[in-house]
Amino acid sequence: MTQVLHTPPPTPVTAEDDLAALAARHGLSVSGARPSLPEYVRQLWARRHFITAFATAKLTAQYAQAKLGQVWQIMTPLLNAAVYYFIFGILLGTKKGVPDYIPFLVTGVFIWTFTSSSIMTGTRAIAGNLGLVRALHFPRAALPISFCLQQLQQLLFSMCALVVILLCFGVPVAASWLLAVPVLILQFTFNTGMSLIMARWGAKTPDISQLMPFVLRTWMYISGVMWSIDKLTGKHKGLPSWVAPVLKDNPAAVYIDLMRYSLIDSFHASQLPPHVWLVATGWALVIGVGGFIYFWKAEETYGRG
Repeated sequence: MTQVLHTPPPTPVTAEDDLAALAARHGLSVSGARPSLPEYVRQLWARRHFITAFATAKLTAQYAQAKLGQVWQIMTPLLNAAVYYFIFGILLGTKKGVPDYIPFLVTGVFIWTFTSSSIMTGTRAIAGNLGLVRALHFPRAALPISFCLQQLQQLLFSMCALVVILLCFGVPVAASWLLAVPVLILQFTFNTGMSLIMARWGAKTPDISQLMPFVLRTWMYISGVMWSIDKLTGKHKGLPSWVAPVLKDNPAAVYIDLMRYSLIDSFHASQLPPHVWLVATGWALVIGVGGFIYFWKAEETYGRG
């Protein structure tokens, strides 16, 4: 009587296995694969000169076809402030009871424009540059970051005009003006995180860029850009008690009011929310770091499909 040994049939080798083994043998990796987070940060840092140069080039080209050229970098926010002053300050009377209303308004418009423009450019950072994304291999976060840096450069031009306005309306130079630097650092971090989040959404759903102007307009109206939150939410207004803290703690209002506190001597600390610097830092860290990680997680998907 003979005993037959049955051995299991060999596992079939697929073409994918052959290709994977061949790639591993020659040290090849998947093109466009997402690197680790530390490696991604290193790649971005290695391209910091490209990010800065790209932002500067975009800013220079923005008004290249206009006869006044780069003058529009200052004129555009000033004209926006003039329109808001006529509508809200004069027609609606929001300037009543607000000391130094024109510096108050112009500061709000400039700081808000920095945030809104960063978010809007973020929605189109990937979807509007698909040719660049598909042609070159680089960390995709470089695009939204460079657009935020472009808006920061734009704001610095506007701040020069703001200083002139402050001096013309009798606002004295003070040591508190130095606080504008950490405020801008925190706001830039927050804006960059928001831009990265919107870049990922915009890459998947380009139509979001059509919706965002309505969202941003609503956000602007509740952030005290043209009016004082304290005046609107006073006790005699009959609003629920939770309205004022919510409005004051929203990130746009926090950075606007911190900048007003830094630059305008008639804007007092009592008009700021409690623990304002902690709130401003928290928004910057949560949105900045969270937005960066959220964008990085979809790195492999940008430019595909």
